Amino acid sequence: MEEGNHSVVTEFILSGLTDRPELQVPLFVLFLLIYLITLVWNGGMILLITIDPQLHTPMYFLLRNLSFCDLCSSTVIAPKMLQNFLAERKSISYIACAVQMYFFLVFVDVECLLLAVMAYDRYVAICNPLLYMVTMSRQRCNQLVAGCYFVGLMDALILTCCTFRLSFCHSNLIRHFSCEIPPLLALSCSETNINEIVLFASMCYTVVISIVTILLTYVYIISTILQIRSPEGRRKTFSTCTCHLTAVVLFHGTLLFIYFRPTSSYSLDTDKMASVFYTLVIPMLNPLIYSLRNKEVKDAMSKIKGGTSFTYLSI
Repeated sequence: MEEGNHSVVTEFILSGLTDRPELQVPLFVLFLLIYLITLVWNGGMILLITIDPQLHTPMYFLLRNLSFCDLCSSTVIAPKMLQNFLAERKSISYIACAVQMYFFLVFVDVECLLLAVMAYDRYVAICNPLLYMVTMSRQRCNQLVAGCYFVGLMDALILTCCTFRLSFCHSNLIRHFSCEIPPLLALSCSETNINEIVLFASMCYTVVISIVTILLTYVYIISTILQIRSPEGRRKTFSTCTCHLTAVVLFHGTLLFIYFRPTSSYSLDTDKMASVFYTLVIPMLNPLIYSLRNKEVKDAMSKIKGGTSFTYLSI
């Protein structure tokens, strides 16, 4: 079949996490709970940062965008996944599959780049505190976030178009719970070398650049922290970075595991578990990570619990 001819396949069948009938309902309940927690925690973080004037700083502006990405990326995947747990025929149309892939890639790319921007924010705050509000001005923050979204939109468009130019003539069964690139490449009957090169280049452009940026900023951050004479001062300064470092390790570690491997080493069960972790679990954990170790967020929560009213201010 000529590459680019998709007439054979009009829909795909998603195999899901497991084909064991007795596990469908328990898994539905588990992932419904995870999704609801993700919606509540990320939505709550967005609302909290929006209504509390003390959180109207560049760091929390970026954190609000991170929560928005987590909420959206989870919403792209979870509803269809939950539906398929209870459906007899776990189908997804060709167009819906492409749309799901596109928007998920957009928010993954944006989150990846946002983590690098957040590292830069911590670098400026610790290494150049006197210039912090000038360097991380409202205009600069808007430009950085807009740049993240622009790269995400363009990169996702390229990857989605490259994936769906392929032919899927042997089978329409995607051995996964969502339309991700690795299982679709494994399913295709076309030559996928170009796709693997494009995917690798994309990951280098987004993931590797993000990781290198984060590593470089933390070299300067740690160097600055070590110059602080007081052990308590060093501890307090570094504590402002621990939440971000935790989020970086969880997100980038899983992403590297899934995408920086050739298709020949694709493992169905392993990749499913890794995908569940970074598509559904990490978006649930991020607001918890930032709220538990962040004094300002905990103080804002305490004010809300105490019935303190806020004046709405937009960042």
